[in-house]
Amino acid sequence: MKIREHLNSLPPYAPIEPFEVLSARLGREPSQIIKLDANENPYGPLPVVRDALGKLDFPHIYPDPESRALRKSLAAFTGVAEEYLLAGSGADELIDLLMRVFLEPNECILSCPPTFGMYPFDAELNAARCVEVPRRADFSLDLEAIRAAVAAHQPKMIFIASPNNPDGSMIDPKILDALLELPTLIVLDEAYIEFAGENFGASLSRIREVPARENLVVLRTFSKWAGLAGLRVGYGAFPLWLMPVLWKSKQPYNVNVAASVAAQVSLAHVSELSVSVDLLKNERERLIAALREIPYLQPYPAKSNFILCRVLDRDAAQLKTDLAQKHGIFVRYFNKAGLRDHIRISVGRPADTDLLIKALKEQP
Repeated sequence: MKIREHLNSLPPYAPIEPFEVLSARLGREPSQIIKLDANENPYGPLPVVRDALGKLDFPHIYPDPESRALRKSLAAFTGVAEEYLLAGSGADELIDLLMRVFLEPNECILSCPPTFGMYPFDAELNAARCVEVPRRADFSLDLEAIRAAVAAHQPKMIFIASPNNPDGSMIDPKILDALLELPTLIVLDEAYIEFAGENFGASLSRIREVPARENLVVLRTFSKWAGLAGLRVGYGAFPLWLMPVLWKSKQPYNVNVAASVAAQVSLAHVSELSVSVDLLKNERERLIAALREIPYLQPYPAKSNFILCRVLDRDAAQLKTDLAQKHGIFVRYFNKAGLRDHIRISVGRPADTDLLIKALKEQP
């Protein structure tokens, strides 16, 4: 028996481990762990969502393959008509779905690292390539280099995250307008847009432009702002010409009943969700200010629910290890091109910030 040849050399994606695994490794109770490594919402889903999940009417029945009720709620929330919307098992599923639909073996996408690692992973999974145009030192996009790469490689899609993960920067609107003039599909990943501005980032999002454009896709998720990371539910807005093939190509029952209900109830209570989002935005500013007082850290400005820090005069990997083993605090460590000796810290609750800063100040 022989598997597909390209999978032999596919590097595995490194996911963040859950509470129970971290707890067992450190010998600490889950309540003694401060998990700031995966950009999860520490407040979790709304109480009304938890209540709805405990009262599911039809968990024994397959979900609606078209997620009609959810898409109706999404249309009201986004201002984009239902026929442009598709729900997925997290935005991750929709990223993979786009690649399966568009990419023949050895064709390519384009991304701009450092950025979300699933773009190159999914491209390679689909026997395609990822052409990378590195960001500048301030994490802004190099438009001229992107144009040159598009002319040379003719990528089927360009994946751009805004706010970008892992640095939390927003794309310059003029740069995005210029990208949309290129002869390729622009996939704008807005996983963290709800933390970028007022009213869940509504004035900064490009999702309402999708119906008027032929080459713009906007992806969103409930994982961060709504606290539903464990239920895996996301959505995207796509040009109408693309929708028929997406409907044919997706898994029939891709959004489970629990995820769909949780997302719909969240959308019915956005005023309550805005409370936790505002708490995290306020805490982000407090955390940035506190991190600036740590002499060996250089935090970058962020419009997300995480803060990227350059680690100075010491080993960033050892800092991550010390925080975990000595204090039960987990942060994300990066050591790759454009991110040598960096850590990323998710924004937590005020008590989480207090303990983190205390631990950082205790470092030798």
